[in-house]
Amino acid sequence: MDAVEPAQPSYASGISDVPLLGDTIGENLDRTAARFPDRDALVEFATGRRWSYREFVAEVDALAVGLLDAGIGKGDRVGIWAPNRAEWTTTQYATAKIGAILVNINPAYRVHELEYVLNQAGVRLLVSAQSFKSSDYVAMVEQVRVKCPGLEQVVFLDSPEWAELAGGSGDPQRLAAIRLSADDPINIQYTSGTTGFPKGATLSHHNILNNGFFVGELCGYTEADRVAIVPPFYHCFGMVMGNLACTSHGSAMVIPSEGFDPTAALSAVAAERCTSLYGVPTMFIAELDHPDFESFDLSSLRTGIMAGSPCPVEVMKQVIGRMGMSEVSICYGMTETSPVSTQTRADDSLERRVSTVGRVGPHLEIKIVDPATGLTVPVGTPGELCTRGYSVMLGYWEQPEKTAEVVDAARWMHTGDLAVMDEGGYVSITGRIKDMVIRGGENVYPREIEEFLYTHPDILDAQVIGVPDAKYGEELMAWVRLREGAAPLTAEALREFCAGKLAHYKVPRYVHVVDKFPMTVTGKIRKIEMRETAKKLLDLE
Repeated sequence: MDAVEPAQPSYASGISDVPLLGDTIGENLDRTAARFPDRDALVEFATGRRWSYREFVAEVDALAVGLLDAGIGKGDRVGIWAPNRAEWTTTQYATAKIGAILVNINPAYRVHELEYVLNQAGVRLLVSAQSFKSSDYVAMVEQVRVKCPGLEQVVFLDSPEWAELAGGSGDPQRLAAIRLSADDPINIQYTSGTTGFPKGATLSHHNILNNGFFVGELCGYTEADRVAIVPPFYHCFGMVMGNLACTSHGSAMVIPSEGFDPTAALSAVAAERCTSLYGVPTMFIAELDHPDFESFDLSSLRTGIMAGSPCPVEVMKQVIGRMGMSEVSICYGMTETSPVSTQTRADDSLERRVSTVGRVGPHLEIKIVDPATGLTVPVGTPGELCTRGYSVMLGYWEQPEKTAEVVDAARWMHTGDLAVMDEGGYVSITGRIKDMVIRGGENVYPREIEEFLYTHPDILDAQVIGVPDAKYGEELMAWVRLREGAAPLTAEALREFCAGKLAHYKVPRYVHVVDKFPMTVTGKIRKIEMRETAKKLLDLE
């Protein structure tokens, strides 16, 4: 009898002939500025302000000295609470230069969350905008100051205090005397907790500098590239995949606007001749749906990154076809892994780029395990995606028990995402372990149904959730955004559209038409909130 060949395990490691970077963020920035002193480093499109690499480093160093003068040193926590603007970026690099730990604070936070983060991270100095959208930051900071005993100083942008801090006039040679290790913690990013308080993923120079560098390598960045960074800086997408990918290659960081605005994003690409555009799928959907889309000259675009949540196939095709982003890349990751673990390559087929999140990144390992046993599953079998390597966080800030729940003894980060790996090492994300719907004993993955609903001519965006059901345990509900001018969509009409194309148990029983989905600032859909709303809407409490 012939021996049966054992099944190939769902495991891959990223081989690379480009070594990991061993320097700190400050050293890396100085090296880039020495190579490209006169090239654009940072452009703030809304205000017209721009800095060459020489000017940018001078500004970063002045702020770094100002922080030292303010009594901030290595290991101290400095909070940043502001939308995307140049000062966010200078603060990012200035804190890295002196070894202070930058604490990213979500611009959407309210008083309750702000107080929690300031206390949990032990923030000594807070750099804050005065306001953003409908949020009065000055008033909110005043409310929490008395409850945050560790908060010694607050400096608001556009104030005399900021001018003094940023114009540090002390001796910049003091920076050279600071001894830092690439493994020092440099950044705390709070994960958008969908339940309970967020946890502070603590990241080192080595974590985020290398992740930004290798994301940029796979995008083919050089000093000739200009990247429109649309996602928020407070999240890895903006400050790592955006800023650090640029500064490690001598590329230009272009800030289209403080918060997402499709007109500003398209205008910035056209005016600044950007070669790369970033965004979560909902941002690209809004840009493609812009009434004057055809009037923007996007011919400079070559690449870009779509990430943050699953990328619909139809949207991806339009980004390549209508925006000219022939080398657009899909990235997958999470804050705890700095963030990117897998990425599509420029030479991947369209099919690979629209149906997978690519292959493992350089110098990283990934595997897919059975959530019940922890054992690696064979190729083609769904399971939980795990990542190991330089990118895995140091841990959750002062929460060793929470860290141990997700990072095991062998340093594998358990993502909580369901995935399948094919024989080529390409990974498809099929959902969150928590999002999987079990209907009448059948495992249903919402992502598959969402992809199908995008083929409906009137549906602009779709999300599928499970809601309680007396007969089946759970039943499916589709939340949809319709194109302008589309006729109302009933559950019956949608069922008719799905008939014969989806297995009967995958056809949504309920339909809810919305203008927008509840989501985190980073563009992740809050399905937990949708489920709670649905229970009330359908009277399923």
